[in-house]
Amino acid sequence: MQEIDAIKINFDQDSLFIMNICLAFIMFGIALDLKVSDFKRVTKFPKPVLIGLSAQLLLLPVLTIILIHIWNPIPSMALGLLMVAACPGGNISNFAVHLSKGNTALSVTLTSIVTLLAFITTPLAFAGWAKLVPSTNEILSNIYVGPLAMFRIIFQLILVPLIIGMIVHYKLPILATAIKKPIRRISILLFFSFIVFALVENYENIIKYLGLVFSLVVIHNLIAMIAGYSWASAFKLPFADRKAICLETGIQNAGLGLVLILAFFNHLGGMLLVAAFWGIWDLLSSFLISMYWSRQKT
Repeated sequence: MQEIDAIKINFDQDSLFIMNICLAFIMFGIALDLKVSDFKRVTKFPKPVLIGLSAQLLLLPVLTIILIHIWNPIPSMALGLLMVAACPGGNISNFAVHLSKGNTALSVTLTSIVTLLAFITTPLAFAGWAKLVPSTNEILSNIYVGPLAMFRIIFQLILVPLIIGMIVHYKLPILATAIKKPIRRISILLFFSFIVFALVENYENIIKYLGLVFSLVVIHNLIAMIAGYSWASAFKLPFADRKAICLETGIQNAGLGLVLILAFFNHLGGMLLVAAFWGIWDLLSSFLISMYWSRQKT
């Protein structure tokens, strides 16, 4: 435990500032696809939206806690899983749902709502769910994570870029259409750059713990995907809606998780590795399942 938590990423203030700007840029790219009507869709089609939101905001954290109690990972890795589960959906979920021939409109609506609410839900969810994992109490008792400080960071990195992006989409639709695809590609490249930069200096330790962390992340992500799909199936939603909720639940914004970990938990290598590997694996798993579904006859 001491060895894995000794993995440290030494970002100076300038590096952290650049990383935050990059994440804000990613969120701006997401917002270029958002419209006010995406939020209004919840009143027109409340059932699939509420089912999708409950899968992300309630079902995934509950299953994460159950997994932690069964697997019994070291406390910092448990906190990493909880941080990922508390984050909103990832920035490629809409693309993955579209590729899978799922309900893209539902995916966009879910992304819009959970991302907009993230500056409130992420800090509260992480703090609340962590109390149900006793093994993390000692770590959290030695760390003061000011809720207002976390609110402020997420507000700046999530809500402000979303508002700016939506304004550009509304006021300059031609420009938004022209730049959203390049921005999406650049965003994915930036995200991978985050992870590579964060991990390369600790290559030996990462290889040493790869099996431990990666297997946990794969199982956690698989649980998220299956839970989202099964939850939608239980309510007899159409296949296209099940695909959307499956991918929305299984793709998390690990980039935001990394920023929060570096800001408040930068001495916990277990948290860092879980979030970093989650960010890589959910891109791969979502691509594979989307390609499989895209080849199926509907």
